[in-house]
Amino acid sequence: MKNQRLFIASLALATLSTFNSRLSTAFAQGSLTPPGPPGPTMVTLQQIEPRTPIATTNFIIRQSGSYYLTTNLTVTGGDAIDILANGVTLDLNGFTISSTSQSPSGNGISLALMNGNTNITIVNGHIAGGVTGGRFFGVSFTGPGFINGLLASGTPSNIRVSGVSVSGCLGDGINLGAGQSMFVESCTVSTVGGTGIVGDSVSHSTAYNCGVDGIDATNASDCSGNCINNGTGLDVVCTANNCMGLSGGLMGIGLSAATANNCYGLASPGGAGGTGLVAGCAINCYATEGLDFGNADDGYAIIATIANSCMIVFGAVSIVNKYNMP
Repeated sequence: MKNQRLFIASLALATLSTFNSRLSTAFAQGSLTPPGPPGPTMVTLQQIEPRTPIATTNFIIRQSGSYYLTTNLTVTGGDAIDILANGVTLDLNGFTISSTSQSPSGNGISLALMNGNTNITIVNGHIAGGVTGGRFFGVSFTGPGFINGLLASGTPSNIRVSGVSVSGCLGDGINLGAGQSMFVESCTVSTVGGTGIVGDSVSHSTAYNCGVDGIDATNASDCSGNCINNGTGLDVVCTANNCMGLSGGLMGIGLSAATANNCYGLASPGGAGGTGLVAGCAINCYATEGLDFGNADDGYAIIATIANSCMIVFGAVSIVNKYNMP
């Protein structure tokens, strides 16, 4: 009797399923056979950090790619990092490259291809030596460290240096040369025996207490350059915007540019012929020769072909065409 009831129930369910498609598939589960073997689920280290770490000194980069420091680097001589490839990005990662060489030798970072590197980016860190001196005219630079902080050889192109500070070098701070597309931004240099910064386009950067020139550029904006000898605080081939240049040498020039907009040039002292501002065209600029400390005044506050709306604080003036000025 029990079996007969089960048979009738099964028959009734089969009959209902013919009229109701949802009942006919309600118990379907699909294939239980796996579609294939299990695949990898872990992410590789190369996928997490697709860059090459640098943790050793006198490191040579020979292949294109992205590199980063994992620690501070201190060398006792020679270059800390040589870049012998094109297409390289080097992130200093907030660390410091330093030298304890008692006779300054080598560079913190050297772009060392004979014909010049191309497509190089260097960012975010510090290069430091132990060279001291300067601050006043005639005071020599001495001490341990690098010759240059960052130096490009040959004829480099498409180089960008950003967020790098350099201090205490016997030669130059950041020298990319004056080739095309040599961009320095948001960098600081202090206490170097040569020129602070050399580049094509320099912006939002400062070079202080430099033995030759403060900043040499084709174009500069929002920069400040200072030299302590007979060089130029800020020397710009074309246009300087919102810049300041100071020379502490007896024959120095504070700021020199073909066109100077909203700039400040100061030569101090000017007792032996220093000039605050030299420009082909100076607009809304501020210029002074500085104090002569009792010496006869034979320097200039400003020398310009065209000067418009400029303020002269102290010193002689040599302007061919003057507008909106006393």
